[in-house]
Amino acid sequence: KIPIDVFSVILSAFAFSGLIYGLSSFADAARGVATMSPWIPLSVGVVFFALFLNRQARLQKSDSALLDLRTFRSRSFTEAMGIMAIGMLILFGAGILIPIYMQNVLGVEPLTTGLMMLPGGLAMGLLGPYVGRLYDRLGPQKLLIPGAIAVSAAFWSMTTFGTGTSIWFVFGSYSLLSVGLAFLFTPLFALSLSSVPPQLYSYASATIGTLQQLAGAAGTAVFVTVMTIISAGLRDGGDSTVEALAGGMRAAFLIGAIASLGLIAIASILKRPANTAEMARELQH
Repeated sequence: KIPIDVFSVILSAFAFSGLIYGLSSFADAARGVATMSPWIPLSVGVVFFALFLNRQARLQKSDSALLDLRTFRSRSFTEAMGIMAIGMLILFGAGILIPIYMQNVLGVEPLTTGLMMLPGGLAMGLLGPYVGRLYDRLGPQKLLIPGAIAVSAAFWSMTTFGTGTSIWFVFGSYSLLSVGLAFLFTPLFALSLSSVPPQLYSYASATIGTLQQLAGAAGTAVFVTVMTIISAGLRDGGDSTVEALAGGMRAAFLIGAIASLGLIAIASILKRPANTAEMARELQH
């Protein structure tokens, strides 16, 4: 048992709230409705985040850190966090844009939009136990690479969305994305925790949760900001509101499609440590 470092708690509160609020505010800034420049809270968050990391690096030497960063000494854990960050970024980005696209471009009712997206969400949840059993038998790469390819294929198909796209094509793209992410997230959770020594399990779990929040906020910020800026430029160029919005969506989905290539690259080299002795060596170095 170790005492909670109160100063670390204070630093983390300002760091992560500043980062998440700042990233989330970029979308409002792009629409011209932000209460302040997103760079203000983001800068505050970055400064406090640097202070937080510095304090954890010092405290972990005596095993008293609030968030022990030695988890990142495991190459497998670090690579898994890289895929996790990209996956959460594009998941949140697609999750916020597709309903806007279906309702404001294709004119679909909100209820229909929800029903079209529901199977994808259910698939991600229901496939978890099945994918977990496959992970035990096949290991990470045989699941991560097909999952990453499916995610990438889904996003490249989204770059073709226009004003006349069939809602069933949108349904197929989002469903493929959801299935692909199911084959990513379950192995990543297992791999990341199995890549660190038992005494670091709690820190690894906390790192995963924190990364999900930051990547989700970043995904929302990037996708909505790109959509808004490109749409505004197309409207100024003479396109109709609907056509401009569709063009902005395609540009945002292109960002996700390019990012998805990083999933394939990292998944192709990701391996889990062979045993606890290897994990211990990574921790020492």
